[in-house]
Amino acid sequence: MTHEFKKIVNEAIFAKSNGQKSVLASVVALDGSSYRRPGVRMLILENSKMIGAVSGGCVEKEILLQSESVFKTGESKIMTYDGRYRLGCEGVLYILLEIFNPNDSFVNQFKKCLKDRKTFEIQSYYDKKEGVISGIGSYVKINDSAFSISGNIIKTQNKSLSVFKRKMPPCFKLIIIGAEHDAVQLCNYAALTGWEVTIVSGVSESKTITDFPGANHFHAISAEQMNIDLIDNQTAIVLMTHNFANDLRYLVVLKDASPNYIGLLGPTKRREDVLSQFIEYCPNIDDDFLEKIHGPAGLNIGAETPQEIAVSIISEILAVVRKHEPMALSKKTGRIHTS
Repeated sequence: MTHEFKKIVNEAIFAKSNGQKSVLASVVALDGSSYRRPGVRMLILENSKMIGAVSGGCVEKEILLQSESVFKTGESKIMTYDGRYRLGCEGVLYILLEIFNPNDSFVNQFKKCLKDRKTFEIQSYYDKKEGVISGIGSYVKINDSAFSISGNIIKTQNKSLSVFKRKMPPCFKLIIIGAEHDAVQLCNYAALTGWEVTIVSGVSESKTITDFPGANHFHAISAEQMNIDLIDNQTAIVLMTHNFANDLRYLVVLKDASPNYIGLLGPTKRREDVLSQFIEYCPNIDDDFLEKIHGPAGLNIGAETPQEIAVSIISEILAVVRKHEPMALSKKTGRIHTS
């Protein structure tokens, strides 16, 4: 969700620079089930433009109508949306609406937090009652600082209010090592998923970042020049240079990094050969690192085209990161979301 909030913040900053107010809508509680869970947010601008969504479409129209009074008065309020009779989800959403007024101090700290890949927290104080309620609103906590979303003082000591807290980890990052056509497709689909994408190309490749729609960073470097300092457990890496020796060189460099996932392109035999030589170069490598290596990369969904393979790889990364065993939802018993 961090990438969604990042987009919301950027849109709010841009709107403010153009003299427009914005309202943040946050789902803070849920009775029953819903299309999305508490913690999801969207932004509404004075010109009625909406950024993001909290459900499938009907809720957003109601939020737009309810936001009008917040724009007029500046007072935060709670609205509810009962989907049992309209969406068939049998759930009641409790949505906090508040002016989003990002000041310079918040903007600077927020951008630094994202750049340094640090976790921040959003705390929303609310009550399960409709209307304007004293003390409700949200804080963004970055390190030891707390920034009010609306700029108003929030009565955090009010014991009658509930609080919804959400830890926001760094934006998920995908590093694609390779610059062929299939890397372009994987980059495109990963960007659509909301991931930050870095392309690592060989020094002899005649490619630039413009060849990779959606990429955030592009580096034409050798394996030995690769900086692994910002590779963390919110990072996935896919080795797809289509060159056995190059894949092996990059894997050796990555041995001191801590990604969540490493994918190897190619058949099982190729993976076995790469790992065999890798262990010869790095005989003391931890088993934990080896368990992060997945090859052939992707889920078995019958993918054939580069686009389908990209979907397969992204699906496997999500399953690994979220610690879910892939299965058809039609065969799952109970709730879709376990938390």
